[in-house]
Amino acid sequence: MEAVAKLRDYPTSPRKMRLLADEIRGMSVEKALALLEHHPQHSSKPLYKLLWSAVKNWEQKNEGQSAADNTLVVKTIFVDGARVLKRMRPAPQGRGYRVRKRSNHVTIAVDSRDQQGRIQQVEEVQAVEAQPEETTAKSSRSKAKPATKKAKAKTTNKA
Repeated sequence: MEAVAKLRDYPTSPRKMRLLADEIRGMSVEKALALLEHHPQHSSKPLYKLLWSAVKNWEQKNEGQSAADNTLVVKTIFVDGARVLKRMRPAPQGRGYRVRKRSNHVTIAVDSRDQQGRIQQVEEVQAVEAQPEETTAKSSRSKAKPATKKAKAKTTNKA
């Protein structure tokens, strides 16, 4: 059973936070916590606390089970843009440039490896079933290629 934790309105650009989120997506929780603990980027500390909170939420949902006994995985993590503070900065010739101070929302879901594996298998089966339809559509398109003017000119010159 998955557990979710949310971090709201953290004052860092969503792009910077996504760099860290992409690194830990799909990783085991132990490895992700170790990575975030020693990562030099300043947004790694709140992400570390958020992941730890998600682990504790998982333990509360699954009473009687410990996170140390189960192999937990970062199932999903996504970063959304939040409010933007708009400020003015003095610019040359009496103008003002707008400074956008961005913030973000982070949502992380943690689940045990067994359930994660089953979810991935179902998605892989759906992807395999969809592939034959795409290949037949591509092959029918590739057969009907229109002739170019150069190709027509070469055939008429040879004759």
